[in-house]
Amino acid sequence: MLVYRVLGAIFAVTPLPRVTVAAALLIKRLATPILLRFPGMILISALVGGITGVWLIAVVFDVVDGAMIATPAAVVPGAEEGLVALGVGVTPPNAFELFAVGLEAEGIPAVGVLKFALFPFRYALFRDALIVFGIVFIFVGAIPFFAIWWERKVAGRIQSRLGPMRVGGWHGWAQSAADGIKLICKEDLVPAGADKPLFLIAPYLTVVPVVLAFVALPFGTYWVFRDLDVSLIFILAMMGIEVVGVIIAGWSSNNKWSVYGAMREACQMVSYEIPMGLALLIPVVCTGTLSLREIGDMQAGGFTHWLVFRNPFIFLGCLSYYIASLANCKRAPFDLPESESELVAGFHTEYSGYRWSLFFFAEYSSMFVVSALAVVLFLGAWHSPFPAWGGFAWGAGPVWFVAKSLALIYLQLWIRWTLPRIRIDQVLYSCIQVMLPLVMLLLLGNAFYELLVPEGGVIWTVWNLFLSAIGAGLVLGFVAIACYGRIHRKDLVGKLAIDHLPAA
Repeated sequence: MLVYRVLGAIFAVTPLPRVTVAAALLIKRLATPILLRFPGMILISALVGGITGVWLIAVVFDVVDGAMIATPAAVVPGAEEGLVALGVGVTPPNAFELFAVGLEAEGIPAVGVLKFALFPFRYALFRDALIVFGIVFIFVGAIPFFAIWWERKVAGRIQSRLGPMRVGGWHGWAQSAADGIKLICKEDLVPAGADKPLFLIAPYLTVVPVVLAFVALPFGTYWVFRDLDVSLIFILAMMGIEVVGVIIAGWSSNNKWSVYGAMREACQMVSYEIPMGLALLIPVVCTGTLSLREIGDMQAGGFTHWLVFRNPFIFLGCLSYYIASLANCKRAPFDLPESESELVAGFHTEYSGYRWSLFFFAEYSSMFVVSALAVVLFLGAWHSPFPAWGGFAWGAGPVWFVAKSLALIYLQLWIRWTLPRIRIDQVLYSCIQVMLPLVMLLLLGNAFYELLVPEGGVIWTVWNLFLSAIGAGLVLGFVAIACYGRIHRKDLVGKLAIDHLPAA
């Protein structure tokens, strides 16, 4: 408590709130004309800049690794070769000079500033910090930024309206940024009867596990932060910690609606983690590994090689996992922990400002993680649905991976604005008495199928082609319905159809 009092006294005597408001107004005054004049260019530049930044970091890593290999060990007499390559056991000047020799051997002119700038990249700790803060955090921040805007647009179209159209220009793409600035400037309130330390730490207990889940999530064969042998177990363990933050948030708020939301969260997420984990074991039985990178590499060669079309047990297991993942992410029709019609806002009723936004960051990031797991384990990972033809690989792997994950996120948004919310007793009944026995039967059936049906045989091939045809038909049907709706969009809603405003 002494620490809180000292911090409170510091903030009371400093003009920090006034400075924050003044800075926000200044940024608004300077940025508004630019945003209104070049909205599309700014959006495209941000996307291109982010992709280029990731590529440049990878290039720097390759250059430094080559320089370390090319570093001559004989320059420092008496030092062990392995220690010289790492720059350990030699004085700093000698280490820098050795590194410069390695750079020159790689064809990089080791001028003074470049030599010292690239030297820290030799160490794993610096690389990890750079990737975590420069890539993981940016991506984790970009996913909610985009998904929140996208959900508003999807909700608007489903309800025969336009959604955000003004802020930022093109279809209101900067609406999420405006909301973020608003939330940062809002006051961070703590209820009088709340358990203050737990109340303040709860939002971070929901965000940090999701960020850690991205550490082991592969975006491609060589696009993974930490390639763990048990990456699937690690991600499931991190996702299981998120429920702790939600329960603490509800309990520490000293609000009956928040406590009800926390109780529902405890019942729902802990229950659905069992069928969700069992459903993920079905492709593990087929591949024999818990490494997501290895599972993804096994699905190359077109959509007929995806695990979801391998046999009917995996096909149904994929559907079961996706339904369970909706409950794990608190998405409709399983959004009971925060049901606005019953509990005001559920577990985060008493939160405001920045901490309130952290819960949404965690939710939308979790949506990407569970969708990405489905993509890696069932839907071909980062491989194109089309087989390579004449050496043409149909695009980069990470692009396919993100595109498939976003498609599953779109399906979550679609379900939210289509299906009604079910009762908590129905949620638990569907888990314990329907999904859990079903997934256990699928896991057992898949084990016997893999044991008794030889891969490449007649039965295996017939099921593979039949399920692949069903998958292709579903995708083509979706595209056809979307095109029909686009062409006849005014006829479908009758008198509600209006043209866009002139400035939209």
